[in-house]
Amino acid sequence: MILRPVVTELEVHDIRFPTSERLDGSDAMNPDPDYSAAYVVLRTNAPVAGGPDTPDGPDSAVAEGHGFVFTIGRGNDVTAAAIRSLRPHVVGRPAPYTATQLAALHRDLTHDSQLRWLGPEKGVMHMAAGAVVNAAWDLAATYAAKPLWQFLADMSPEELVELVDFRYLTDALTRDEALAILRAAEPGRAERAARLRERGYPAYTTSPGWLGYTDEKMIKLAQEAVADGFGQIKLKIGADLDEDLRRMRLAREAVGPGVRIAVDANQRWDVPEALRWMRALAPYQPHWIEEPTSPDDVLGHAAIRAGQPVKVATGEHVANRVVFKQLLQAGAVDFVQIDAARVAGVNENLAILLLAAKHGLPVCPHAGGVGLCELVQHLSMFDFVAVSGSWDDRVIEYVDHLHEHFTDPAVVEAGRYRAPAAPGFSARMRPASIAAYRYPDGPEWRGRVPSTPHTTSATEHPATTERTAPTTARTTGGNP
Repeated sequence: MILRPVVTELEVHDIRFPTSERLDGSDAMNPDPDYSAAYVVLRTNAPVAGGPDTPDGPDSAVAEGHGFVFTIGRGNDVTAAAIRSLRPHVVGRPAPYTATQLAALHRDLTHDSQLRWLGPEKGVMHMAAGAVVNAAWDLAATYAAKPLWQFLADMSPEELVELVDFRYLTDALTRDEALAILRAAEPGRAERAARLRERGYPAYTTSPGWLGYTDEKMIKLAQEAVADGFGQIKLKIGADLDEDLRRMRLAREAVGPGVRIAVDANQRWDVPEALRWMRALAPYQPHWIEEPTSPDDVLGHAAIRAGQPVKVATGEHVANRVVFKQLLQAGAVDFVQIDAARVAGVNENLAILLLAAKHGLPVCPHAGGVGLCELVQHLSMFDFVAVSGSWDDRVIEYVDHLHEHFTDPAVVEAGRYRAPAAPGFSARMRPASIAAYRYPDGPEWRGRVPSTPHTTSATEHPATTERTAPTTARTTGGNP
C-alpha cells in the first residue's frame, strides 16, 4: 500500500504537426504555422485510481498527469527546455491531489526568483509553469475519477480561493470579494451541472476563416458550419482591407443575416489602422474584433473599443492575470478570451474567471490549436457551474482539427460542446501520435522539410497571395 505517493519523473516531448502544408491556421501574422505541443508527463508511484490509502488500480499501472504548451513550430525547442528546467521543483514532491497541494505547486513554480526574473510571470517561463500546473491538475482530477470541470466545481469556495494568487490583484479583486462571488454561485450548482450534461456548452467555429483559404473553401466551410448547428463563425482579417471587405461580403452572403461573424486581426494593427479598418467593416455587422492590436497595449484596446462600433475581444496572448486586470479596469474589452496554455495554468485562469465575473463580462475562450479545445472546455464549464452561473453571450471556440490524437477528444454536436465525462483534463495524447509526430525523429517528420523562417517585410504578407488549397472540409485548424 502506497501511503505517500510522489512524483517520480517529469518527461517532456517535442510534438509537431505539419499543418503549414495545408495553410491550416494561417492568419495575418502567422502565415505558416506547424501546430505543436511541448508536451509534459508527470509520472508517479501511485496507483491509477483510488485514494492514497485505498488504491484500487492495477498494481502494474501508475497515475500520470499530462499537460502541454501550445506553439506553432520552432518555439517548441524553447518551451520544452523551459519545462525541463522546472524538474527540480516537481520530481520527489508529494503527488498533488488537493487544493492545498495544487496551490503550493503553482506558487513554487511561478515564484522561483531566478526563473521568475525571466518574466516576471510572463513569457516562455510562465507558460512552461502552466504546462506543469495543468499536468498536475490532470493528475489530480484523474486520481479523483472526475473530469476536471467537475473536480473544480465540487470544491468549496474556500478551497477555490486558496488556489488563487491575489498578489497584484487586490486593488481590483480581494479574497473576500472572490469568496462572495463563489458563494453566490453555490446555490444551483447541481442543477447547472445537470443542464450542462444534458445540453452541452455553446460553441462557435473558426474552421472556415483561415486567411490562406480560397473563397470557394471558405464559403463551403461556412455553409457547412451553419448546417452543423453553429450560430457563429470567425474570419481572419488584417492583411488587406479590400480583400477583407470582399471576403466578409461573401461570408455574410453564405451564412445569412442571422449568423454571427466574428473577425480576428491577430495583433496586426496600430490603433489608427484598427479604427479605420473596423469602421469600414462595420456595415457587415462583425460580432467582435479580436486582437486588433498588441496584446500588451491596454490603452490601445480601450481607444479601439471607444473609437468604432464593433465590440472588442482579446486575451489569447495576454501574459498574466495582471494584464487582464488592467484591461477590465480600463474598460478595454467586451469579451474576455482566456487561453488554457498561455498563463500559468488552471490556478491563474481561475483568477481571471473571477475578475471577469466581478466585472460582469462574458468569457469566450481561445482554442483551436493542438489540444486547446480539449482543455479550455473544462474551464468554461466550471465557470458556468461554479463562478458566473451563466452561459449567456458566451461561446467556446472550436476548430475541427487534430482531436483524433487525444484519448478523450472534444466533441461538438449541434454547435455545442458535450460535457466531458472521462476523468482528467482531456490532455492525454495517444502514445501512437506522440511516437509518430515527435520532432525531428518521428516517422511523420522523416524526409519532411519543416516550414522555414520568413523574411517578409512588415508591409507585406504572403497570406494575401493566391494559393491553391485543398477543399476537404474536416481537416481545418488554427491559432484563433
